[in-house]
Amino acid sequence: MPAARPAPSLLIALPVVRAAALCPAAAAAAPRPASDRTTRRITVTVPPSTRADATPEGDWSEQADSAACDALLRCWVRETGLPVPDAGPATIDLPASGTRLEADVAYRSQAGFHRFGSVRFPSGQPVSSVTLAALLVTESVAARGGGPDAVTELVARVSDSTRRIASFLSSRAVTAGDPGRTPFLEAEQALVLGHPLHPAPKSRIGLTESEAGRISPELRGRFPLHWFAAERSIVAAEGDAHGWLAPFAPETPEGYVAVPAHPWQARELLTRPGIARLLAGDALRDLGPHGPQWHPTASLRTVYSPGERVMLKLSLGLPITNSKRENLRVELRRGVEIDRLLDAGLAAELARHHPTFGIVRDPAWLAVDPPDGTGRPESGLEVVVRANPFGPADRVWCVAGLLADRPGLGGAEITSVLDTLAARTGKGTQDVAEDWCARYFDAVVAPVLWLYRHYGLGLEAHQQNTLVVLDDEGRPCGGWYRDNQGYYISHRRAGELERLLPGVGTAGDNRCADEVIDERLGYYVGVNNLLGLVGAFGSLAGCRERPLLELLRERLRSFADLPLATALADAATLRCKANLLTRVDGLDELVGPLETQSVYCEIPNAFAG
Repeated sequence: MPAARPAPSLLIALPVVRAAALCPAAAAAAPRPASDRTTRRITVTVPPSTRADATPEGDWSEQADSAACDALLRCWVRETGLPVPDAGPATIDLPASGTRLEADVAYRSQAGFHRFGSVRFPSGQPVSSVTLAALLVTESVAARGGGPDAVTELVARVSDSTRRIASFLSSRAVTAGDPGRTPFLEAEQALVLGHPLHPAPKSRIGLTESEAGRISPELRGRFPLHWFAAERSIVAAEGDAHGWLAPFAPETPEGYVAVPAHPWQARELLTRPGIARLLAGDALRDLGPHGPQWHPTASLRTVYSPGERVMLKLSLGLPITNSKRENLRVELRRGVEIDRLLDAGLAAELARHHPTFGIVRDPAWLAVDPPDGTGRPESGLEVVVRANPFGPADRVWCVAGLLADRPGLGGAEITSVLDTLAARTGKGTQDVAEDWCARYFDAVVAPVLWLYRHYGLGLEAHQQNTLVVLDDEGRPCGGWYRDNQGYYISHRRAGELERLLPGVGTAGDNRCADEVIDERLGYYVGVNNLLGLVGAFGSLAGCRERPLLELLRERLRSFADLPLATALADAATLRCKANLLTRVDGLDELVGPLETQSVYCEIPNAFAG
């Protein structure tokens, strides 16, 4: 890593609170509401631990700045088509500012996961991530006719993200995970750098340092839920939300319902006029923190407690990557509708054809209605109840966490998996990687394509929404999909789903044209998931990317009757989400028509060579 690159100031590393619960083995089938069963909790208190190999003197701000520059440059290369040479520096001309930059190429990735060395002006003066962001965004704004506010907003996000990454790396260098942490939780909290192709993956403007210590997965935070009591007349719900929440909910006065909230959201809600009116009129009462400790997962707002049979997806009004993360009513309805569709026969069909793949259920939701005059259907107190099918010994990994780079902290978990497999089998790392990718496609991606081919149901299976199950030796042997937001139902091919659940896709407002679904799944499944996998194997594990791309291309061709798979295998270019331009345009991916929520660009198809 280049020593010449100047770095932003380092945030003070925050105290890290340790995990404290182990969960009983989960049933293979989706669990039923708490009112139908007896819940058993096993709690083990574990003190904070310190890494024996801690290096607190490490310059983590420099590591963070290097990672931020890499992410910005990857975005720029992908979204502009800038050539990346095999050797020597890449040259970036920026006519809007009359500037030229040079970036040393440390690794050129066919899948787009390049790694860069120093970034500098032609004079040799080094360029920091904040300066790089200002120059790139100025160029983008000039080309798209935007104003200076876009530059200011995105540069602030890049600065915030970079400083937080430095804090995360510093904290991880001196603290170790607790012995009782589950593989699921380890993977959920492994994304220290965040999305490798986003300009500000860890930006959380509005979050104080003390709050970050409690609610950040990267700092292994934990917290009790904050609870409100709401009059039944202002509560909307589907499914047995009360039954699911009963084992850990506080008591409420007669006629009131217990509603959980994220602790950051609970504080912020008090500033909203609608919530203030409900509190002043006693329709809503603030009960404060209560119950067991919950751990933030990769999405920050979905929380997990190893001793509970549910996870909770809570509204969180922080701008994270490309949107504020508050649950929308249509998404709440969508999750329950898919749960009903699975119960109506789709789960049985999926199990018959792909018995090792499952969909994590969202069987219920609970929300407080805002008072009249607020101008929107959400109050900020919307909760998704998500089933937790994972036991403490299940080796189930969020794919993004498995592939996450952790510079200076032992590298990505996938490199350890491949090294262990190579040592056990006596094969080379390349052979092991090719076998791993083939198994991954069959266990995780093939079921997603099968659902779309036979039922017209698209799953937004990017790496953070995709979970892979590993066998005892580290090979993929199963998979899961999760996310109540990311279901697409084909207008043209909804007949089979209609047979199972008449009107499906109406409540969730997620019927789409095939062209829209193909674009979204082409990016999420093909580019983000599969090309991201190959890029990580190449840039982090040293594998040759071309054989992996060819292997996956042949797997895609086995779905030759599906236009999406054919396009991924053989099209000259692919549609790809442009995260830098999406941020330059100030878009919120949860607002507005599906077709216009993000900026997309064309990129060369690495599968086709």
